[in-house]
This record gives sequence, structure tokens and C-alpha cells, in this order.
Amino acid sequence: MSQQDAPDPHANGLRYFGYVLVDVGFDDPFDGVAKTNYVDEVSSFTNMADLLVGDPTDDISARLDYMERNQLGAVLHVSDIFFQSAGSGGPSGNRQDLRGDYASRWNTFVATNNLTSQTTKILALYVGEEPTWNDISYLELKSATDLIKSTMPNTPVLIVEAYPSIDGLQIPDSVDWVGFDHYFIKDPENSSVFLDELARLKAKRSLRAQKIVLVLDAHYIASAHGAAGISEADMKAVATSYYDLASSDPEVIALFGYVWPGGFDDPSSRGARELPAEVIDEHRRIGKAITGKP
Repeated sequence: MSQQDAPDPHANGLRYFGYVLVDVGFDDPFDGVAKTNYVDEVSSFTNMADLLVGDPTDDISARLDYMERNQLGAVLHVSDIFFQSAGSGGPSGNRQDLRGDYASRWNTFVATNNLTSQTTKILALYVGEEPTWNDISYLELKSATDLIKSTMPNTPVLIVEAYPSIDGLQIPDSVDWVGFDHYFIKDPENSSVFLDELARLKAKRSLRAQKIVLVLDAHYIASAHGAAGISEADMKAVATSYYDLASSDPEVIALFGYVWPGGFDDPSSRGARELPAEVIDEHRRIGKAITGKP
């Protein structure tokens, strides 16, 4: 995707669609093959994809090039550059702390990849995964996002919060995109609970220009979805509801599906690629409508 053809990541309206765990080194246990990169499966109907960075010395140039050749903007998941496990505690039970050497780690990663010359391949930088839920303080989060923004001022910075912690979230000015995750809701477009959470998230923004990313429930855990009265076949209507909500809200810029491969959160969990054909077909329809891919 050339720069002139790429959607504007700062404009209003829904323009991006993709999945988490597309290129994070995770091997779906259900397909019976050794495979950890799923770009080839989603590129025909998406224009964004998760790319995990595990270490400051990771050379991701080839992975970025591969995504670019397939017309995908990389959402670089760089939380591990900045944050580390700090034992038990916090709302999630698993605290994270800002690393003492976060600045040098970030600078090493930028230098290793000559990152500032690759901005046309990078759609967003994802940092501070569920920060309040994982006991990351506002100042810690701000330190990370400010440093990223000082290095790459025109690339959106993304954070996603867990829905129980929305009220405690503080969003730095250096964040461009913000979302929350709340799964196992059958019809989010008409759910008073989900819409209230979305309204509360919007009210937490420090700048009106900060865009919303809706996290699409694209996986299936039989125990959790079943308890909510959602069957695998119902996941088609779930996807449609998310899309209808996202496309009707000019502040929503992206619909990010969680997740493409199965077996990640639970050995029995199904990813979008394992759901019934009619569900996958609906995802393809939605993706093509958003991205304009034929």
C-alpha cells in the first residue's frame, strides 16, 4: 500500500479492520501445522495487523516488509519494551511496572530497525496493554507514550483498557487511539452495558481528537460465550453488531478483532479462523466494506 493510497490514521470515520495475533509467534494448536504468521490468511480483507516486539534487539524489518507487500499496516505491540511483570497485585492480580531502562530499550529498538525511516509501514504503536487493570500508573504510562511520540510524532499511539478499569483510566495527551475490551456480549450495538462503557471511555479522553478503536469479539470460548447465550453460529450476528456500531460512530477509526488464531486464552478457545464458514464470510464482508479491498 503506497502512502498516498493509505487511509489517514488521524481522520474521522471507520477506516481500519484487522486482527490481533497475526504475527506474534503464536502457533494455533488446531490446524495441525507449524505456523505462526497468518498474514496470508487475512490480507485479502484487512488493512491492519498485530506485530509483537519481544526484545529491543529484534530486527523486524522483514516482517514489516511482508506486511507492507500484503497491504497491511503494522500495529507494533511494544509493551514489552517498556513494561515488565512486577508480581501479584492490582485489579488484574498481575502487576506491571515501567522498566527502569525503558528509554534505552526503546532507543535500542528504534536504532536496530531504523524505525523513523519505516513510518509508512507502521499504522500504530500499541503500548500499556490494559494499563489500569494491570496497575500501571498514569505517570508510568505517560512516560512511555511521551517517549514514543517524541520519536515518531506522526504515528498514532494506541492503548486498550480492560472494561472494569475504565473509570480509573487516565489518558495522556500523547495517546492518539484508545479502546477497551469487553467480550461475551451478544449485541454490543444495543447493549446498555457496552454503550455505557463506550461513553465512559470517551469521557476519559484528554483530547477530543483522540480516536476510538472498538475491539471486536472474534474468538469463541464455549464456557464463557455459552454462559452468555452465544453460540458459535451467533458470532456472525455479534460481528455485524460491532460493525454497525463502529460504522455509525464517526469517532471510531478501527475495528480490531480479538483474535485470529485459536488456543490462546484457553486450550479450547476458537479463533476467528476456526469459526463456522458463515461467520468467517461475515468477517470478510465487513473487512472488505471497511478497507475497500475487492
